[in-house]
Amino acid sequence: MKRSERLVALAFVVAIISALALFAVYVRGGNPQAEGALLALALGGVGAGLLLWATRLMPQIRDETQPRTQATPATDADREAAAETVEAGVEEIRRRRFLARLLLGAAGALGLAALIPIRSLGRSPGDSLLRTKWTAGARLVTADGTPVTTSTLEVGSFVTVFPEGFEGSADSQAVLVSVEPGLLQLPPEWSDGAPPGLVAYSKLCTHAGCPVGLYLAATHELRCPCHQSTFDVLNGAR
Repeated sequence: MKRSERLVALAFVVAIISALALFAVYVRGGNPQAEGALLALALGGVGAGLLLWATRLMPQIRDETQPRTQATPATDADREAAAETVEAGVEEIRRRRFLARLLLGAAGALGLAALIPIRSLGRSPGDSLLRTKWTAGARLVTADGTPVTTSTLEVGSFVTVFPEGFEGSADSQAVLVSVEPGLLQLPPEWSDGAPPGLVAYSKLCTHAGCPVGLYLAATHELRCPCHQSTFDVLNGAR
């Protein structure tokens, strides 16, 4: 095997070993630093092998046009030289096939290393993200299960509430705000049957899902601490 072919083979072997080691590290609990280094070695090995293959092993196109001469009978030396050329070509094809198998092995090892992280994403949530634990007539309670009544809040204050029985549910937390009743500008269907001056909104920010935990009573705005998104309490959290 030529030196260039040995270098290509070495690069692909490094890629295979690194990818398998990456798979093993991830299965055993993971280590971000080791995973990053092994991934770099695996990808670098494949890239280096392909680069060496393209620059040193691929045939270079050159003009081999020969002037036309009168055909002469082949000698024994010519026939031996032709046989050696064919044999060398067959051997080179075998070596290239070996390198191709190493390349496929490196690609397979990388695919195996990527399989576990992809699988760890879990099942598709489907439409579960569109539903919460809130139902019509659900009783409002605080995180410790204390019932919330119309007298719980003073004007200008707010509290985080949950549907009774689901205290602490991340996707069902809401913020209940008390304002002067005459300030609310809500559609009639929103305020029918609701206690005057009380309005509740989901506590999950529509931008990135962070919990909206700040209420600016002076401007009647809820503010998300993650990216400073603001929502108008008086006008449907717009």
